Amino acid sequence: MSASRIPDIEAFEERAAIAEYDGGLTRLQAESLAAQEQGFASGGAYWRWLAEYVSKRGLG
Repeated sequence: MSASRIPDIEAFEERAAIAEYDGGLTRLQAESLAAQEQGFASGGAYWRWLAEYVSKRGLG
């Protein structure tokens, strides 16, 4: 994931919810799928990137 591109949080949450509830995936699996669609290796990588971004920008 390019550091200059901010992930689409709404799309991530929507995709994960659909995959979890309609697709029968666990939340972890659903977040991983949603994160991969945005170019991340996993849901954990997505959340780490987002936390670092917020921390560096002083938004937290």
